[in-house]
Amino acid sequence: MTSSLINRINEASDYVRAKSADRKWRVFIVLGSGLGDLAKQAQNAIKIPYSEIPHFAQSTVAGHSGQFVVGDLFGVPVAMMQGRVHFYEGHPMWQVTLPIRVAQSMGAEMMIVTNAAGGINRQFTVADVMLITDHINFLGLAGNNPLIGPNDDALGPRFPEMTQPYDAEFCNWARQAAKANNVTLREGVYAGVAGPFFESPAELRMLRAMGADAVGMSTVNEVVAARHGKLRVLGFSGITNVARLSADEGPPPTHEEVMEASPKIAPKLSAIVQEVLQQWKLSRS
Repeated sequence: MTSSLINRINEASDYVRAKSADRKWRVFIVLGSGLGDLAKQAQNAIKIPYSEIPHFAQSTVAGHSGQFVVGDLFGVPVAMMQGRVHFYEGHPMWQVTLPIRVAQSMGAEMMIVTNAAGGINRQFTVADVMLITDHINFLGLAGNNPLIGPNDDALGPRFPEMTQPYDAEFCNWARQAAKANNVTLREGVYAGVAGPFFESPAELRMLRAMGADAVGMSTVNEVVAARHGKLRVLGFSGITNVARLSADEGPPPTHEEVMEASPKIAPKLSAIVQEVLQQWKLSRS
């Protein structure tokens, strides 16, 4: 798989490079459920459907447009995944994380990853933005992660450390950006689970006891692949529903509820990302 994975990464990278006129960018952004509108703000955008890119899986979930977007976002050259693919859609983990590998191959240095999540922390409310300071990777700990199998040192070390998966400097930029824009920025630990079901009250109580502040069905293994390849990561969760810790605690969550909350989250996230990108630009000048 290792040599074939390298070949797949190279073929996908070559295709994206050719379709985007070999534009130079160093920031890669993954947009989660209902948060794809940020890609619409990109100037001079080139959009490449996943269906055209060799070896890319197709996104089947509402709120995920399923295209690779290369353009200028707030004056910074970026590439964006407008919608992601998920393990629960039946894709192998190498394919779920292939876009991250492609971004690394094309020279990305920073990844901003976003998701829609259920709020476990009782201080959180719907439409909050949470800065991800750490995560619990239930899929990865159970053996479903992109590093299982032979390792190729060209991609990263056999045993990458994950003591700080989310970059401390970038987190500080996000805090400053939120303060400058009067956005309440929550902080916490994201629990990544497989889905595609909303968790039971007992499961949510377990997650809370383990220190999780929010829960979702993505992100963690994208971050593992990114850190394996030395990409620096900044992560955000949009709180789209409040997790039910007992069966009689409010109405059951739905994906429609997630989609309804996303437009309230998007402007806050956009304001923070804009400031973070300006900090990135200044740091490289």
